Amino acid sequence: MSSASRKYDLVIFGASGFTGQYAVEEMARVAEREASSGGGGAIKWAIAGRSEAKLKDTLRACSDQTKMEQLKSVPIIIADVSDAASLAEMAKQTKVLVSCVGPYRFFGEPVVKACVENGTNYLDVSGEPQFLESMQLKYNDTAKANGVYIVGSCGWDSVPCEMGVQFTEQSAPGPLNSIEAFYKMIPGPHGAAGHYGTWQSAIHGFAHRGELASIRKRLFPDRLPRPKHRLTPRSLISWSRETDNWCVPFPGSDRSVVIRTERAMRDRLPDRRPLQFFPYLQVGSLFNAIVMLLLGSVFGIMASFKFTRRLLESYPRLFSLGVFSHQGPSRKQVETTSFAMTFVGVGWASAADAGSAKDGNSSDLKAPSTRTVTKLVGPEPGYVATPICLLQAAMCVLRESDKMPKKGGVLTPGSAFRDTKLIDRLKSCGLEFTKVLVDDVSQ
Repeated sequence: MSSASRKYDLVIFGASGFTGQYAVEEMARVAEREASSGGGGAIKWAIAGRSEAKLKDTLRACSDQTKMEQLKSVPIIIADVSDAASLAEMAKQTKVLVSCVGPYRFFGEPVVKACVENGTNYLDVSGEPQFLESMQLKYNDTAKANGVYIVGSCGWDSVPCEMGVQFTEQSAPGPLNSIEAFYKMIPGPHGAAGHYGTWQSAIHGFAHRGELASIRKRLFPDRLPRPKHRLTPRSLISWSRETDNWCVPFPGSDRSVVIRTERAMRDRLPDRRPLQFFPYLQVGSLFNAIVMLLLGSVFGIMASFKFTRRLLESYPRLFSLGVFSHQGPSRKQVETTSFAMTFVGVGWASAADAGSAKDGNSSDLKAPSTRTVTKLVGPEPGYVATPICLLQAAMCVLRESDKMPKKGGVLTPGSAFRDTKLIDRLKSCGLEFTKVLVDDVSQ
């Protein structure tokens, strides 16, 4: 079925879920902006899920929240991850499907399969490396053959990171050797919180982290070139002079996504020197860092065994010290929380100084001599920034597919949207990208 004959431009699957409802609200704002801008015409969109009653309730609630009466008339599609025929029928009706149904380990693959087989572009907000990389292993060739884009991690995991890395590269005077990223969560007066779905995804990510080695061995049989000037990972607790803060390694999927982007870019540009990348989380004090590492260790151990894993899933509020619950954050918490990311790139003053990947460990390769610092600031990560990132990425697929990789495939945001205006789109939605400084570190 040709894309021109599709009934809808975009469908939000899982719209009645916690993240899905925020996506519906954001989509209403996106559709209104697109219609008034005149850039590509009105967006035809629908929502989908397994319960018509819940979907109707979602539209009413979102209409009341946004004061947009037109939301009540958004079309509804009934589809269930356990019913392959319903997924196929849903996929056939739209050009782009965005899935908010997680954990993706349990509910993601049937949707990806339906989209690949029916020529439908697919985006999600997964932060689960096992799912993301296994989908690339299983469906990349078929997606390319069918000319569709399958792009995971299009929420806060990992669009801000990927676009922050790209913005830092664009701000640097020459090629970069490495980037360190420092993330900061900024709760408002009502605190910050997360929904159970994120907690459950983290539990099973830790529980099955051993699967990644075998997936990566098949997906990436060849190693990236070994850099002459290696970026050494920081210790478990470190002080960042760039952010004036204590830090611990960031446990999310961002690093694995950036590495996959670097592999994709190397396939396109064999002479490109792969970028080294390590992300960290700012925690405020040495005491906080110690407590966080201790809690993380306990969490990792409990997630590794079936019985204790059940305890984590059954009592999220208890074991997360009140952060995660089935109710999720309140509106006041969502409206007053924000995030900041600081990117510190070290590289060369020019392409001539950097050489190419073919130089390998050449002894005459100059040491990196410049430092570029950028900052990205945005709204609450999970339920404000995530829908913004997801739907602006979807707009790139709809409006700028000519600037995306020609053959399609299972891609990362960094490789899919590198040549689009995604950064500009995010800026227009309230995310702020700033070049802080460029200086000489050769002395």
